[in-house]
Amino acid sequence: MKIGIIGAGIVGQTLGAALAGKGHDLRLGVRVVNEAELDKPRNQAETLRAWTARTGVEVAPFAAAAAHGEVIINATGGGVAIEALTLAGAENLAGKVLLDISNPLDFSTGTLTALPDLTNTTSVGEEVQKAFPQARVVKSLNTTWIGVGVNPAMVPGEIDVFVAGNDEAAKETVTTILKRDFGWASVIDLGDIGAARGTEQFLTLWFRLYQRIGNGAFGIKVVR
Repeated sequence: MKIGIIGAGIVGQTLGAALAGKGHDLRLGVRVVNEAELDKPRNQAETLRAWTARTGVEVAPFAAAAAHGEVIINATGGGVAIEALTLAGAENLAGKVLLDISNPLDFSTGTLTALPDLTNTTSVGEEVQKAFPQARVVKSLNTTWIGVGVNPAMVPGEIDVFVAGNDEAAKETVTTILKRDFGWASVIDLGDIGAARGTEQFLTLWFRLYQRIGNGAFGIKVVR
């Protein structure tokens, strides 16, 4: 499958490496591709030059990555998601499955802060769907650390991941990726994209648990 990832931080790099390892044809999207961009430090992630050397995945501008993909993954932060996807081009998103894993959180001050314009009455997922009505937006993988997201087996026992979106076939496509490529046994469909509001708000609790536990290797299990 051809996949375009928008965002090249630790989340985009982790997803890209995992999907490339499963044989998918990827492009990893950044704003611009030049020598400085390839070599600059990227917080917890590798430099793009080192990452591409390790994975063999091409780094491309947002628009080229989106044009390449049959499925697009938004791996940017919630506060910049609309801007990044606009640069990717609405025409390159139209009709395609757009897996949105972003959250309305700001880490720029060193502590987690919710973005008030993207909580309670809306969500990043809903705003992405409104901004790109021809895209088939599915919210998922935003309730877990990305290391667990691509390898849920690292957590003992069966844990749950969620999907939400207005397009049933798009959710089936994402569910297939979650199960086949990442090994998720339990995928719970929460309904339409409005459910993104709940999954995004969970991250404030997730971050408190992360601080107490000391790492992100944990997950949610719905017991019925």
